[in-house]
Amino acid sequence: MRTLTPLVLTDALRPLTVTLSATRRRIGFSAVHGLADPLLVTDDEGWTPASRLLDGSALPALFDTAVRRWGAAPHAAATLAWKSYTYWVAMPAVLSWAAARRVPIIESDRTLLRFGGDEPGAALVQVGLRAPQVAVLPDDPLAHAGMPGITVVPDETLLLKTLRTSLLDQHLDLLSERIRAEVKVGRRTLLGSVASGIAYAVLRSAPALPGSTAASTAQQLLDALDLGDLVDISVGDGGEPEVHRRTCCLAFTLPQPKVCSGCCLR
Repeated sequence: MRTLTPLVLTDALRPLTVTLSATRRRIGFSAVHGLADPLLVTDDEGWTPASRLLDGSALPALFDTAVRRWGAAPHAAATLAWKSYTYWVAMPAVLSWAAARRVPIIESDRTLLRFGGDEPGAALVQVGLRAPQVAVLPDDPLAHAGMPGITVVPDETLLLKTLRTSLLDQHLDLLSERIRAEVKVGRRTLLGSVASGIAYAVLRSAPALPGSTAASTAQQLLDALDLGDLVDISVGDGGEPEVHRRTCCLAFTLPQPKVCSGCCLR
């Protein structure tokens, strides 16, 4: 399959970039600062392919970044680094699906990262995409445009399966195995961070997303990814959806302990 040109990619991911821009205007730069701007990276100098996380060669740099940032013990550094990376790498896929039913294929060799600096407010890791393929439905205008790199899937069930295969089966699950070979941390703990990250990404971008409620959109994604039992999405006292984890990211073990708002420890 041929690689998408930058012009085609810009068009294919336009609903995603509009959603990200709206979220940044409403919440602030920190809502998107873990994503490259622009998201599509054309010059990969200074970037590391995510495939180097999967083969283990870049894991020490990722873990060391977390140790420097928080003074974390090795297992907590690995867990928190995973939490940050998976949040930012999942965001483009799930928000593009939620915004326009278009799924960028998050392959590890087309996902790029660079490690955050020590300046206040910097993301631990920043993620960019390098010419990803994009899956769409038959009624999408791109399905009949004759553009290279566009994959047409017959229905929404298979589109969500495509999202799961590229994001989880061929990327994050493999990285989870590599991390668990390095430090003692459970798979369920790691997947809990993926589930909460997806839920938060959708809820924070809710005003920019079409269709049904953000809570139902997030739940549909989580169920399709078999992550629905790892978080609860409920309505808080202020009437807004809240995410409650059933696992802990281990932030409470930091030298300056943190208990996240939706942590199961609460």
